[in-house]
Amino acid sequence: MMLISDIVLGALQGLTEFLPISSSGHLVIFHELFGLISGDDLTFDAILQLGTMLALLMTFRQDIWRLTINGYKWLRGKKNPEINQDFKIILAILIGTIPAMILGVAIQSWMETVFRHSWIVAIVLILGNCLFLYAEKKATQKNNKIESYNGLLIGIFQCLALFPGMSRSGATISGGLILGLNRELAVRFSFLLSIPIITGSGLLKLIQIIKQPSHTYGSMDLLIGFLVSFTVGFFAIKWLLKFLKTNRLYPFIWYRFGLASVILIWAIVQK
Repeated sequence: MMLISDIVLGALQGLTEFLPISSSGHLVIFHELFGLISGDDLTFDAILQLGTMLALLMTFRQDIWRLTINGYKWLRGKKNPEINQDFKIILAILIGTIPAMILGVAIQSWMETVFRHSWIVAIVLILGNCLFLYAEKKATQKNNKIESYNGLLIGIFQCLALFPGMSRSGATISGGLILGLNRELAVRFSFLLSIPIITGSGLLKLIQIIKQPSHTYGSMDLLIGFLVSFTVGFFAIKWLLKFLKTNRLYPFIWYRFGLASVILIWAIVQK
């Protein structure tokens, strides 16, 4: 059972961290319906987070390297259309990270307590779907370039991910579509924007590992969880980038409606 739990939790983390289906909604399902998630071991949680962080960095390693080099060139005064555009992307990422950082520090603990009730998660799943549907309706896909103001506005959408049930990728992709970005750029920028937040969160979790070693999970459990979350996360990102080039968010919307229904039915039965 421990091995099965390691694999299920690793796969769950890898999938739900990046697909627009909400990690918190699935945590509620697997905890309340199947009892597979204890949620009381910071080390195992941190290891899974580090696995998905590495998957994100590996997937976008070429983008990160190119942006770093071109950003340095821009600062040194060497400019051309490619360098200028990459510097705008860097600014958009930096500016877009600020709202979630500020709001996250201010209300994160409140969100993790007040909004952790299953029926609230279900409602947020449904409200998130309303945002996704609106984004698909408003999508013009006319813009294939990022400006700094895009980063700020999409960063504000990223703040919605603080509400359990929303989905970081879903909120930021929707924000990009509403602003007129083409589908491929909206998805790609969504992931690039998530790099500082997910990396920062992963590093904080690493500090937690050092401060609070696991007393529940052995080294083999941690290794399995890490490898599964990394592998599933890596392929989830690759698949989503390819899928949303030519497809809309509708499959995820219907899935989220189904998930919300299961959570609400379970909450009613429990009463």
